[in-house]
Amino acid sequence: QNISGEHGLDGAGVYNGSSDLQLERMNVYFNEASGGKYVPRAVLVDLEPGTMDAVRAGPFGQLFRPDN
Repeated sequence: QNISGEHGLDGAGVYNGSSDLQLERMNVYFNEASGGKYVPRAVLVDLEPGTMDAVRAGPFGQLFRPDN
């Protein structure tokens, strides 16, 4: 959440920032996906079903896709 906020991203991966510097450095942690959304380059989570459910139900659950 902290890193997303520092780069001007909301919980859906949409850029809402106001700084050109944020966009210049976006590719350090995020890749641009279709529709102008940004997704994390890596998500490290325990693959236990309960943990994955908690991530999906959290504020950034829209960014998490276990198939990619």
